[in-house]
Amino acid sequence: MILILLFGRIHPLIWLISRKSANISIIKICRQNNFMATEKIVTGVISMQLWGGRFAKGTAELVRQINDSIGFDVRMWREDIDGSIAWAWGHIASGVLSSAEAEILVDGLHQVADEWENGTFELKAGDEDIHTANERRLTELVGAVGGKLHTGRSRNDQVATDFRLWCLRAVDMLEEELQVVMGTLVVSAETNHDTPLPGYTHMQHAQPITWGHWILSHFWPLQRDVQRLKNARAVADECPLGAGALAGTAFPVDRQFLAKKLGFSRITQNSLDAVSNRDFVVDLLYACTMIGIHLSRLAEQLIIFSSQEFGFVRVDDAYSTGSSLMPQKKNPDTLELTRGKAGRLVGLLVGLLVTLKGLPSSYDKDLQEDKEGIFNAFDTLMVV
Repeated sequence: MILILLFGRIHPLIWLISRKSANISIIKICRQNNFMATEKIVTGVISMQLWGGRFAKGTAELVRQINDSIGFDVRMWREDIDGSIAWAWGHIASGVLSSAEAEILVDGLHQVADEWENGTFELKAGDEDIHTANERRLTELVGAVGGKLHTGRSRNDQVATDFRLWCLRAVDMLEEELQVVMGTLVVSAETNHDTPLPGYTHMQHAQPITWGHWILSHFWPLQRDVQRLKNARAVADECPLGAGALAGTAFPVDRQFLAKKLGFSRITQNSLDAVSNRDFVVDLLYACTMIGIHLSRLAEQLIIFSSQEFGFVRVDDAYSTGSSLMPQKKNPDTLELTRGKAGRLVGLLVGLLVTLKGLPSSYDKDLQEDKEGIFNAFDTLMVV
């Protein structure tokens, strides 16, 4: 086994390799500036790893189980590729890449994206996270120049950029679905605007109202949720790419160019804050939690109104379930699950806040725990 460790800016290496009968032979090793990566070259195997310069031992399997995030951050593959494409174009002006090299990298990244799109991308052992997986595959496709992509970039600013891009797209999708729900409530109000309904306080008869009046009382909380989503979007709309691990990058990368290329309206102002800031995740998770709470309140009242004691509404058979013992039963399970999942959303928000409360400045691995909660919240609401 030949192990070549490449790190820093002083002793970078570029290797040209060729395969023959499933073996890898090293044809040439040459020095070149502005190349940062860590490669393990083994007979028949290339394992890309973005760190490891000072380590004499491999990572223990137990550590990989707790450390690897590919199991959940894989869903940011598109955002990771978008960030890498912008980074490649940005490195033309910095002098790290020639125009020809940047075009090779961008074409290769589009090929990687195509593999994700059509379901042919193969994860391999050593793909610690989505960044490692994408860069490993890129290097397989385009060769040694693929190793230049990570020059001057840390996974700290890389993941912060990926995650912000994902959150921006998630906000747009959630708002679209929320508008569908709100439109349905308006249609119901218009159709039944004169239908009488008893109004309640303390769950006791109070004053007569109409169905239209009541159903729109659940429209306006959702309208406020739309504004919360917009606020979360505004907070996330900030580009941290170029902040490096914590203290910026040594290369003259135009961060305004990167922000524009990725669709951000502005750049982050402090590199330490840029890699540790997860306010945008909290804000989005809070918006999701409030949506869940408002849908839960609507579900609760529909459950009551659909009971035989009230009989104001009937839940469609397609959205009800029955009993394995009592054939006469018709259970509003979908409404009950809507109510129940709101509790999960509250727990996810509290969990993230507790994770963040004791962290020092800059990046800590605790921040890896920021993703599964919002992913789960997003998936939950897209169904509910």
